Amino acid sequence: MYIGLDIGTSSVKAILLDENQALIASAAADLTVERPHPGWSEQDPDSWWTACETVLDSLKGQAPKELAAVKGIGLSGHMHGATLLDAADKPLRPCILWNDGRSAQQCADLEKAEPKFLSLGGNRVMPGFTAPKLQWVRENEPDVFARTEMVLLPKDYVRFRLTGIYAGDMSDSAGTLWLDVAKRDWSDDLLAATGLTRGNMPKLVEGSEVSGQVKSDLCARWGFETAPVVAGGGGDNAASACGVGAVEPGSGFVSLGTSGVLFVTNDRFSPNVDNAVHAFCHAVPKTWHQMGVILSATDSLNWLAGRLKAAPGDLTAALGAVSGPSTVSFLPYLGGERTPHNDVAIRAGFAGISHETDDAELTHAVLDGVAFALKDCLIALSTAGTKVDRLLAVGGGSRSQIWLEIIASLLEVSIEVPVDGDFGASLGAARLGQAAALGSTDGIFSKPALQTTIDPNPSLIPAYADAYQRWRKLYPALKQAGF
Repeated sequence: MYIGLDIGTSSVKAILLDENQALIASAAADLTVERPHPGWSEQDPDSWWTACETVLDSLKGQAPKELAAVKGIGLSGHMHGATLLDAADKPLRPCILWNDGRSAQQCADLEKAEPKFLSLGGNRVMPGFTAPKLQWVRENEPDVFARTEMVLLPKDYVRFRLTGIYAGDMSDSAGTLWLDVAKRDWSDDLLAATGLTRGNMPKLVEGSEVSGQVKSDLCARWGFETAPVVAGGGGDNAASACGVGAVEPGSGFVSLGTSGVLFVTNDRFSPNVDNAVHAFCHAVPKTWHQMGVILSATDSLNWLAGRLKAAPGDLTAALGAVSGPSTVSFLPYLGGERTPHNDVAIRAGFAGISHETDDAELTHAVLDGVAFALKDCLIALSTAGTKVDRLLAVGGGSRSQIWLEIIASLLEVSIEVPVDGDFGASLGAARLGQAAALGSTDGIFSKPALQTTIDPNPSLIPAYADAYQRWRKLYPALKQAGF
């Protein structure tokens, strides 16, 4: 048996798989995000561990005999979060999350002071990444910075609680901006730029390798017969790629979660910093990936649902089939944007609202706006030489066939929908746990069973292509107007 633990922004998910990767049990526990100031986003690190205890207790309640036979555990988690521990291994402050925008000035300063962030790190210095967050702490909370002994990413704090070992995998660690991504090792120069050394970093392992074993007291709590190994695991998107079998060069997926991601696997380090493409290590050895990232995908739909006091699924269901783009345009920049703008200050907006605009038209505009932003990502990846003709869909938004048809028609790619699209990251984590336990990746990362394939709709392609060109003019107009 194998467990996949996914430390998400809004919840922790756990799945229990048998040796054939059949789902035996699953559980989830909700998390909350604190926003103490505009543009800030934080979470209590210990809430991740409490949620992990909850879901593992649930797995034990559902399948105690099967849980006893667990041999490997894999971890995935939201990337970039700055979790700062003191000499007693206690969190010094709330974790600064991936969608926190406070460090814009530090980003500009670091890019100017150390060009190797763009070359070795392979990415623009954005507020979402970990390095500028630490620079912000260094400048604004010097007492906390002085007491910081270890910097961990969210899933790696959970690993520490499980094993007592400080370790991180290549894919998640690449998102700190302290990694020499081509060499898959920490860069002393990049660490020094933020006042840190290797001594403040965990050891590095590949995602499919063993990082440690579950502590004996936890084995007793959950009834493990032998101490399971804990795999290196992966950042949430790399783990999702493992879950949907996107580990071979050229394979990829589109994720409609809180954020939106267009992910393509590469056989080499392929940065494209001019278009704010993310270039990271993959969770499997000798493999890298590129990502275009938008910050508010289902977050945009959830925001609208909150304003309209309706369930997101009810809004999309009421929309019905679409015969073309919405007459209203929406820019999904609720908390700034990454690809291709790298703009933490830009904000969202509707254009074209009239007396006749109703809830359905607003919903349609939000679905279109997220799809247009993903088109931006596809163009950025194409500029880097990446070709995509087929994608797998994961994330909660993949339950909306209408949304996927819009995206397929706009991107002009076929979209495959796995049966369990919501479990991409936790499935990938469990697979990495299995690989670590077996000491091999052979046959581990197959594509999951598909529910359906959504091809581009020829009747939608021309109208959406025209609408995208109009939509692209809105960002510079909003920017010029100071929004």
